[in-house]
Amino acid sequence: MRTFITITFLLPIILFAQLKSPAEFLGYELGDKFSRHHQVVDYYRHISEKSEKVTLQQYGKTYEGRPLLLAFVSSKENLANLESIRTDNLKRAGIIEGEAESNVPIVWLSYNVHGNESSSTEASMATIYELIKEDTDKGGWLEKAIVVIDPCINPDGRDRYVNFFWQNASQPYNPDPNALEHNEPWPGGRANHYLFDLNRDWAWQTQVESQSRIKVYNQWLPQIHVDFHEQGINSPYYFAPAAQPYHELLTTFQRDFQTEIGRNHAKYFDANDWFYFTKQFFDLLYPSYGDTYPSYNGSIGMTYEQAGHGRAGLGIIKQEGDSLTLKDRIAHHYTTGLSTIEITVNNADRLLSQFGKFFGDNSSLKYKTFVLKYDGNTDKFNSLKKWLDNQGIRYGSASGRGVKGYDYKSGRDASFSINANDLVINMNQPKATLAHILLEPQTKLVDSVTYDITAWGVPYAYGIQAFASSQMIPINEVPQPIYEASAAPEKAYAFVSKWNSMDDARFMAALLKANIKVRFTHKPMTYKGESFERGSLIIARRDNKGVRNFEDKITALANDHKRSLAVIQSGFMDGGPDVGSSAVRYLKRPKIALLSGDGTSSLAFGATWHFMEQELDYPVTILGTDYFRQVNLSEYDVMIMQSGWYGSFGEREMKKLMDWVSAGGKLIAVDGALNKLKDSDHSSLSAYVDDAEKKAAEKKETEREEKARLVAFENQEREFIKGFSPGAIYKVKMDKTHPLAFGYGDLYYTLKTGSRRVAYLDGNNVGIVVGKEDLLSGFSGKYAKEDMAKTLIFGVENKGSGQIVHIVDNPLFRSFWQNGKLLMVNAMFFVGQ
Repeated sequence: MRTFITITFLLPIILFAQLKSPAEFLGYELGDKFSRHHQVVDYYRHISEKSEKVTLQQYGKTYEGRPLLLAFVSSKENLANLESIRTDNLKRAGIIEGEAESNVPIVWLSYNVHGNESSSTEASMATIYELIKEDTDKGGWLEKAIVVIDPCINPDGRDRYVNFFWQNASQPYNPDPNALEHNEPWPGGRANHYLFDLNRDWAWQTQVESQSRIKVYNQWLPQIHVDFHEQGINSPYYFAPAAQPYHELLTTFQRDFQTEIGRNHAKYFDANDWFYFTKQFFDLLYPSYGDTYPSYNGSIGMTYEQAGHGRAGLGIIKQEGDSLTLKDRIAHHYTTGLSTIEITVNNADRLLSQFGKFFGDNSSLKYKTFVLKYDGNTDKFNSLKKWLDNQGIRYGSASGRGVKGYDYKSGRDASFSINANDLVINMNQPKATLAHILLEPQTKLVDSVTYDITAWGVPYAYGIQAFASSQMIPINEVPQPIYEASAAPEKAYAFVSKWNSMDDARFMAALLKANIKVRFTHKPMTYKGESFERGSLIIARRDNKGVRNFEDKITALANDHKRSLAVIQSGFMDGGPDVGSSAVRYLKRPKIALLSGDGTSSLAFGATWHFMEQELDYPVTILGTDYFRQVNLSEYDVMIMQSGWYGSFGEREMKKLMDWVSAGGKLIAVDGALNKLKDSDHSSLSAYVDDAEKKAAEKKETEREEKARLVAFENQEREFIKGFSPGAIYKVKMDKTHPLAFGYGDLYYTLKTGSRRVAYLDGNNVGIVVGKEDLLSGFSGKYAKEDMAKTLIFGVENKGSGQIVHIVDNPLFRSFWQNGKLLMVNAMFFVGQ
């Protein structure tokens, strides 16, 4: 990427003569306009070609094909030794063996994870130019540090916002907050192409931007990481130190150094009479943020928040009558970025020493070993292993009897045995802190007022029975699974594929898209000693008599999806229903629609859109709420109504939807969408079983409100959260005989992100919370726990010839709750068939 001149004594003069400032290159001053992503990319390519202090790396592409870039900024000598500095840093962390020889800290600055928080990408260009320009006084910093700049984590979202502004802004801009340019339409520019919040995806890595970024991030593991953000237009600037709660495993140094950084920033903000605040709102707990994930990987991870967000545009009038311009916003982020580099360089030895200690001492960890019990679901365990590999978390196998540990299922200590196929993760490894935080059954909360969910235990998310032990159990290396392709049989009466994972669901989707006819069983079957549980797929020769080379085609599709199929030569089963039984249902290929647009949650819609296209790989038609009245619903078999408020959905739209259901359609209503059905003529859904229960609940609520009126003003927020459940894990009793629960056992773990109470349906109550003792992990307020007894989680009711599937807790929330995804497939394909 760099241009070299053979006449060495002219090299610095020629290079720097060609290096342009952002204004010279773009043709306008930063802050006068918004730069589109291709312009930002062009500028970074320009400086990498013209400066010996910059090396540029493209680390990936977005879903829409925009490049993702990293700029490595340092002295010429450091860049020449970039690979050895990188490996030395990994040696310091114990990731690779050996002693570090260099002592160069790494500062990583990440900009624009939220697309409409758009000032930070502009600030990144100002920052990098200040570091490398000819007359800079920052050259000494680059001799002592590597600065990594990601100018835009979320180019798709940012261009969505920037294009909106260019298309709708007045010229000159209008600072009136009511002007169209300050009011983005749905879905806004915050999220990526699939409308995911990438700042909640660091640990889960469900999106291609996160996957690409974390892969290279883990190859470096910086000492400092900053995530640049924006907030409401009337908020002063926020920088470290963070608010409580901190996760208890953050070190004293990590906590204290945040304060040192904050004081350094304050020095510059005070000199400019700029307002700022610290220690409020933005905590360090949930592990999938751009501050916490780096922190749990040994960094000083921080969020910086500038006023602006998607409302500020090029300039806006704030509540006090003062104006906030894009130039102001750039200046603030520019200042904290440089201040961060400065304090890093001035404390390089301390940072490197403490970084090494973070990875070297695991004695304070409560649990020393996590054991995930193998349940025969190889696909699930392979998926988990892949995720652990992406984190750099090591695992293996072990054996033992009479081991004591915390039982994730019961919530109590118990004795257990370790079998050869169990997955064992001990804390004798560099990534022990990260592993402990992601796997722990309970996270300690010093303050229940937190910014995000309070439970995320990975064994729960994967639906795996687990134990956490204080014993350090040695592990053996686990060989990587090798799939051996099957040969096609000469002839088959039918093939049978088991049903217990998303891999099975993807195979089913591939069969249907290939116009292969499929059946599935409602009851367990056995054939020649092999058992097939409910939901198992049957691909019969009779159904597919028009398919040429039937055996070869089915075997090839199975091999493509690494499925091992059972071959049966007779429709007569040794146990359970025969292939021709009414219990073996024909699976009609459904045409699926998904509601989007104003009134829907963009995040919930986006998670479903991503699920259909990138995970299930099955076609879905997206319908807008704004033209729903004109849609001929008879063209669709399934309608997904994801979470939202559906303000534009009046009685006319709901009647149309219910008439379609009654005529044979299937409505899947999720989370907030249930409010359109609750206590209505459309459904039996209600918060109460009958009038007596409703009156008792109303009396209890009145008593609570009377108590709340006497609570001091400063304690009212804490009084409010008594009725709230901000991301807690509950145990759910499942009816595994119902098609909605095929592939599951008697137990499911649900992540509750709200306190909605739903009474049992008049129909099939497939998943229920029995009592408040079913809370397993996370914070749930006193009143929320009381109200959660006898609550519906998943249910199905018939309406005319169709069905309504009620899903109270969204299993696609942020796409990390892996064990809930098969349930969504069951809802779309099995229920009602």
